[in-house]
Amino acid sequence: MREKRTGTVRFELDRAALPKLTEKQAADLRARKVDTSDIPSQAGVEWTRPGALVSAENKQQVTLRLDREVLTFFRSTGRRYQSRINAVLREYVKANRRSG
Repeated sequence: MREKRTGTVRFELDRAALPKLTEKQAADLRARKVDTSDIPSQAGVEWTRPGALVSAENKQQVTLRLDREVLTFFRSTGRRYQSRINAVLREYVKANRRSG
């Protein structure tokens, strides 16, 4: 199987072997002031998982010929590259509708 290179680095913290802070490091950390005034309140906000980019009912299967360089680029961006190609084409359509 081909290895996918998405640029994502995966790291898992070993909770059993956490590094210990020295007293000086702990005191320095406690003394730091963090300005959170620019962070909007999340009180009462309901978080949901994002849905599909475009509903499946709205899509139509077609055969499309693309330049090798274009296809290679989008494939290198990882899974759902076809949805990203669709998003780029959708932006093109929007831009051209506005201009004329």
